[in-house]
Formats: sequence, structure tokens, C-alpha cells
Amino acid sequence: MIQTVLKRDGRVVGFNEQKIAAAIRKAMLTTDGGEDTALIEKITDRIAVKGKSQMSVEEIQDLVENELMKSSRPDVAKNYIRYRSARTVARKAKTRDVFLEIINIKNNDVTRENANMNADTPAGMMMKFASETTKPFVDDYLLSEEVREAVKNNYLHIHDKDYYPTKSMTCIQHPLDKILEHGFQAGHGESRPAKRIETASIIGCISMETVQNEMHGGQSIPAFDFYLAPYVRKSYIEEVKVLEQLMGEDYSQLYDVELEDYLTLPLAGLSGLERIKQHAINKTVDRVHQAMEAFIHNMNTIHSRGGNQVVFSSINYGTDISAEGRCIIREILRSTYEGVGNGETAIFPIQIWKKKKGVSYLPTDRNYDLYKYACKVTARRFFPNFVNLDATYNFHEKWDINDPKRYMYEVATMGCRTRVFENRFGDKTSVGRGNISFSTINIVKLAIECMGIKKQEEREAAFFAKLDNLLEITARQLHERFEFQKTAYAKQFPLLMQGLWVGSENLKPNDTIAPVINQGTLGIGFIGLAECLIALTGKHHGESEKSQELGLKIVSYMRDRINEFSERYQHNYSVLATPAEGLSGRFTKYDKKKFGILPGITDKDYYTNSNHVPVYYHCSALKKAQIEAPYHEITRGGHIFYVEIDGDATHNPEAVMKIVDLMDEYNIGYGSVNHTRNRCLDCGYENADKNFETCPKCGSSNVDRLQRITGYLVGTTDRWNKAKLAELNDRVVHD
Repeated sequence: MIQTVLKRDGRVVGFNEQKIAAAIRKAMLTTDGGEDTALIEKITDRIAVKGKSQMSVEEIQDLVENELMKSSRPDVAKNYIRYRSARTVARKAKTRDVFLEIINIKNNDVTRENANMNADTPAGMMMKFASETTKPFVDDYLLSEEVREAVKNNYLHIHDKDYYPTKSMTCIQHPLDKILEHGFQAGHGESRPAKRIETASIIGCISMETVQNEMHGGQSIPAFDFYLAPYVRKSYIEEVKVLEQLMGEDYSQLYDVELEDYLTLPLAGLSGLERIKQHAINKTVDRVHQAMEAFIHNMNTIHSRGGNQVVFSSINYGTDISAEGRCIIREILRSTYEGVGNGETAIFPIQIWKKKKGVSYLPTDRNYDLYKYACKVTARRFFPNFVNLDATYNFHEKWDINDPKRYMYEVATMGCRTRVFENRFGDKTSVGRGNISFSTINIVKLAIECMGIKKQEEREAAFFAKLDNLLEITARQLHERFEFQKTAYAKQFPLLMQGLWVGSENLKPNDTIAPVINQGTLGIGFIGLAECLIALTGKHHGESEKSQELGLKIVSYMRDRINEFSERYQHNYSVLATPAEGLSGRFTKYDKKKFGILPGITDKDYYTNSNHVPVYYHCSALKKAQIEAPYHEITRGGHIFYVEIDGDATHNPEAVMKIVDLMDEYNIGYGSVNHTRNRCLDCGYENADKNFETCPKCGSSNVDRLQRITGYLVGTTDRWNKAKLAELNDRVVHD
């Protein structure tokens, strides 16, 4: 007798004979003979008794076919078999169509899902082939039925679903000091500890490239300045020793001499030890600059994973006030300002300036000059973005300006916006931690389904009931994925689990990652708050204070439920203001098909990212800050505030500083500035003309408009999907 059933997703569930009856009934209703209740009961009972105690779904279906063939209704068996075959053919036909679009390099949402991946190349094609064939496997065998239905019906999106079977995690903030000090082994080679700035720079690149192949998300360095600073001093000492050999003198007293800064200055008028010291400083600055140039160049050219996709990299810096740390900051900024190649803007790494009172907040602060320079660089190159360490939720009680490892208590951001800081299972820090996985819910569809309810109070109540149910499903889905991920062995992530992920240094190759994986976060994201509010109230949160109140109520409710999930499942759940790229159009496309064109809701090709004011809404930067700021404290899984400014920003870096000041005034955690930057791809000429179609210098029409797609840049809009291009065209300036 059948007692349990082995599902396609690997779960074992109790046997339910009604499912067999329902399948036979459907097959009967497609024949001329119609439904035969007695025969259905007879076959169902026979299979239940005849079967083994545990059987797979496929084995049970085979029994159904055999019993129908032996019965008085073989016509039903034929239709049952035909239906199963048709399902298989349909799956194969869908795969064929997708493959042909990839092969023929069609410019569509499949091939343009990720703007930083070139899906037209052989490696890119292989990446997409693998991706598109893996997703159905996940649907059939790894997702529970309720999750599968939520995804199918456009309520839920599982990010990086194609990586689900690999058990990989999303992202990590690299504790680069461990690798620089001790070296590492990856693949067939072994890296020794770094001794000079050039080596440290290269190892930083290799670390992020290698771990990118072990994860499905981005890679970040949380304290780029602190980690590389010691190798500035080591390089300086090397230069002093070179002069010792050249001059035949002993200058060892200069090795550990206190230096105010590393600035290139003329040697004229200097003599003795002062001349030797300055000469060594000048040579060191040159080496640091070249090392930073190499770092940026490598992060824009080293391909990772596949698909000619460079490492999705980020670096955080700005709070090291030592002479060596300041040298790293200054030269990474200078290299960024100068550009790569023929002066192009570097797409990666995404750079994040950590602004902190007492460090770079006031003109009297040690790093204020570098902060001003950072704003100048942003005005030309879009980076760095800015994280506000003084936001109340970014505060850490252990931070001390005299602590050489204070970066352990500074929040670091993944460039796209992912934030990891709070921790139920260890130290509150960003270092050595990251997001495990995340999924995004379609709050717009929930709101649309409630539009027919006339009374506002009842409409909102119905929405929250739907939201509550979907949050429960999403939390379970993330927990189920976590339970699957934690069964991976440490040896599956040979560098990540060598000590980069916090606690992993104690794991042996054949140990599972279960003891350490919970240090990361599980993110529940959302997009389309603006469209959701329009569906519920008629206006978005930029237009109406009541809509703003409801918006904060919705996201706060998510936060409160997620805190409950954290206790129930014992995970670090967090609310994420999702950085949707392909998803912004995918949700909209299906909702438009189901509900038609709804003004302000489905009348565009995209939903507004997370809690942002719609890109087409005209308002000041101040108002935008006032509206969006309260959401940052609630969305601790990640958020971003951005402002579009007009004109040539290179002539107005003060405008950037004013926007960063807004972040501090309104308790905003992370932000960036968008502006127009055009480039002639033939001669390199740049300007900020909105109608840049022909280069005034060389007459070429081979021009590009550099833009930020979510939290990062894309070198050419040719790789943007339809939804994000539509959003780009709708963007307006925040005056």
C-alpha cells in the first residue's frame, strides 16, 4: 500500500489518492465517453493498494497508464499518455525557441537580462544556454508546489534561480587582509603573502575574480584603504633601500619615520635625509598610482564565470586617516578621474566613499580634502557613491577613531546596494559576511487584485492579508533554499571557505558549510511601491502624504514580519529595496497581460525600483530625500538614494556635495548622483549634451551615453533590456 510519495523536488509527502482521481477525471473529460466515477474509484483504490509503501510521481503515473489500458476505457489511457507527452514536447519546444533566440543573438529580454554580460559571445551563449535550461530543473525538482505556483503566477521572483542547484551564495565583503598577510591557494597555483603595493593590488583582483566563480552575486572589499595601506609603507621602505644601495649610505632611520602624507614634491632645495625621504616618497606615490591604475584596469578586463562578464566588484574606502591610507585613497581617486584606456570611465569597481563625522565631515577633519576630491571625481565619473556611516542604523558602539581596525565596525555596501551589518549569530560587522540568497515579491499585483474593493479601509485590509500570505511563502522558500545550500561541502568553495567567509577557517574540505552559512542574510525584496500605492490610493508617495503614510506602513509591516521570521527560522532575514534590472520589466509584462493597461500602474514597460519616487515625477532633490529617507532605516538588507542633476557636473562638484549633505540631514544610508556623460567612441571626446548624436570634434556618430542602470554603470546602453531603456528615457532632473 502506498503511504508516501517522492516528489520531483525531492520532498517526501503523504500519499493523496484524490490527486490520482483528479488526473484520471481530467483525461476522461477529454473523451466522448465522459466521466466514469465508478471506474475512477476502482482504479484509484487498486493503485493505492498495489503500490509500494513509497513511490515516485513518475512510478504512480506509470501505474495509472497501465490500469487505464487494461480497463474498459483505453481511450482515456491514450489521452492521458498524450497529455503527458504533450507536456514533454511543450517543454522541449520552449527550450528550442529560447535556444534559437540565443543562437541568432536576438536582442531581447533573455539575452539582455544582465547588462554587464555579453550574451553574443560563445562564452556568453554557453552561459545563457546553461541558465535557461537550469531554471526549469529548479522549478520541477527543487521548489515546493506553493513556491512554484507563486513564481508561475507572477507573485514571486527567485533571484539567480539558475544558480540554485550549485548551492552557491550571493555575495561577500572580502577580509582582504587575511589573503594579503597569509596568501592563498586556488586552482593549481598558490599565492604567497604580499610584500609590496603592486602585489597587493594584483592579489586583491585575483581574490575577487576567484570568489566570483564560487558565488552568483557580487564581490566587495569593505576597507580598501586600510587593507592596502601597509603595503604603501613597505614600498616606501623598498625605495629607501634602493637609495641606500645607490648612495652607499645607511638610511634605516627613515624606515619607520612618521610621515604626514605621501605627496609628490620637487626635490630642489632639499638636502641630506630630507632629500632622500622625499625622493622615496615620490617614487612610492608613482608606484601606488600605477598599482591603482592596474587594479581598475584589471577589474574592467578580467572575465569571470563566463559570458565575457567582468567581476561585479565594489570597494569601500575613505576612513583611513593614516598617511599610507590617504595615499591609497588619493591615488585610486586620481586613477578613476583620469579614466582607463583612452580616458574611458571605468565601469568597475563600483566605488563607495564612507563618510564619517570626525573623519571627512568638516573642513577641519583629516580626510575632508579627499572627500572634496571624491565629489569632483563623482562629477565626472559617477563614482564614488556615498555611504553615510553616521546614519543612526549604521552606527556601531565599538567604533573608535583610535582603533586601527575600526573598519570592522563600519558598514560596507555592495555597489548595487546590498547591505549586511546586523547579525544574530555573531559580531555586528560587514567584514567576511554577505547575502546568502534573496527573493522579490510583486506587491503591485497584490494591490491590483484589491482595486475592485470600493472602501479604502477594506481595500487596504485585503492587501495586507495577501501580503502576509506571500511573505509567509517567501520566507519558507528562502528557508528551504538555505537548507539546501547548507549541505554544500567546504571544498566546493575552495577560496571562499578558506577563511574569507567568517568562521570558515575552521572547516575541513569535507565538512559542510552548515556551521557558518547562517552568518549571512536572507533578503526579502520588493519593487513597485509607487505603482502599488497608485493601485490602492490613486496616487504614489511623491504626490500624496496619505500615500506616503501607507507606503511606510507597508514596508514597516514587511520589516516586522521579517523580524518574526528571523525568530521562527533562526536566520538573519532582512528587507531589501530590490535593485531590479530584468525583473522591473518581467513583473510588469505579465501583469499587463493579465490586467490590461492600468493608468499609472501597467501603462509603462517597467515598475519603479523598490521604494523610489517614479523616475518621471518632477520634484526637487530635497523633496525626493524627504520622501525616500524614512525607507532606508526599514530596508536594512539594502537601499539607495539617487539624484539626477542637470548640466555638466564636472563644472559643479559642489552640487554633489550638497546632495551628500542631504543624506546626512535626512538620515539616508547610501546614495549616488546621476548626470549626463556622453563619449565619442572614436576620438574620446566627452560632454554633457543631452542631444549628443554627432561628435563636434571628429564628426563621428559612434557615440555612447553612459548611464547608471541600478547601482552600477553600463558602458553601452545597447546591452540594456527594453524595460530599463524605457525607464532611462523617462528619467527627469531633480532640481
